[in-house]
Amino acid sequence: MALTDPDLLTRTFVGIDFETLNPAGRRPEPIEVAAVAGRLTHDGTWREDGRFERLIRPPDGVHFTSFDTTQTGITAAMIQQAEPAAAALAALEALLAHPPYVLFAHNAPYEAGLIYDQLPSCPNLARLPMLDTVRLARTAYPELSRHRLDDVLSHLGMPPPAGRHRAMPDVAAMCAVFARMVSDGARAGRWSTLADLLRVAGIEPKAVRADTEAAAPQQDSLF
Repeated sequence: MALTDPDLLTRTFVGIDFETLNPAGRRPEPIEVAAVAGRLTHDGTWREDGRFERLIRPPDGVHFTSFDTTQTGITAAMIQQAEPAAAALAALEALLAHPPYVLFAHNAPYEAGLIYDQLPSCPNLARLPMLDTVRLARTAYPELSRHRLDDVLSHLGMPPPAGRHRAMPDVAAMCAVFARMVSDGARAGRWSTLADLLRVAGIEPKAVRADTEAAAPQQDSLF
């Protein structure tokens, strides 16, 4: 089934992925971010438009563990001269000069939270609509018992990328999965428009929710 929705075909989609440290008692701290921008064609092919990749230096006092290095291959020495998260996300936002955009990520609430943590540096990025590809996978492939990226790649006969658990290989694989899911779901009648995708798998950015709450009229208290 060909994709025909103008909103779906003219929107630039941006896949984003972070690698993080998870210090006890505090929010995760990103140590790498990668993003890939592209569009979907009528036949569901992913047409890439550009890439962004940065290592990130965590705040002082947040340390690597052996597990972190084993998981990602990133070492403390690699990020010693890297920029902080605020600078990295500001640089990404500066590239998003031709809206409209839709972000997507696997387990998007987690990535959205990391973006929101840097809201002052990337206010536009933090307000973009976002799709969760886990939710898309659950709808596109309900026969799967689990919908982790590795599970979906295996189901689709796609090999895991070299460098799995680094941000760029992961997000590039996610883009291929995203395009395939959109096509397969459309063919199965699960969606046909961008509005359908947002209904099935959209998450409301925290910044937009905060804007709405701030703009809501205040009720006079009776007490």
